[in-house]
Amino acid sequence: MRAVVTRVCGATVTVDGETVGKIDKGFLVLLGISVDDTEAEADKIADRLCGLRVFEDENGKMNLSIDKVGGEFLIVSQFTLYADCSSRRPGFTRAAGGTIAQPLYERCVKKVRERGFTVECGVFGAEMKVSSVNDGPVTLLLDTDEL
Repeated sequence: MRAVVTRVCGATVTVDGETVGKIDKGFLVLLGISVDDTEAEADKIADRLCGLRVFEDENGKMNLSIDKVGGEFLIVSQFTLYADCSSRRPGFTRAAGGTIAQPLYERCVKKVRERGFTVECGVFGAEMKVSSVNDGPVTLLLDTDEL
């Protein structure tokens, strides 16, 4: 599993002009799921998301986790994170299809919610517009193959 995690002051996701997810301070997470991913990867990435310490403490150091600042999550599925860009037209054979990806996406969201966080979501498989006000900017790439 791969996640692009951006620390934000606010983020929204819309489908057909309607806002379906909106947060203030927190993390915008674009979540990609590969054909090889399992529930173990969903659990691992959810745990890492909840524990990242990238919010500033009283000394201006990135030392606080999202729970310490009252942050929220906006988690959006993003199959293109597994694009093969070895040619000019990306291929997506490593990206999991909906029958594999959707349950794992939903499991990740559930695991984050179980930790007590507010989690907003996009609509799985929909054409979405995502907007964010990046804070810092701080953007991180998580890959369960490297955690």
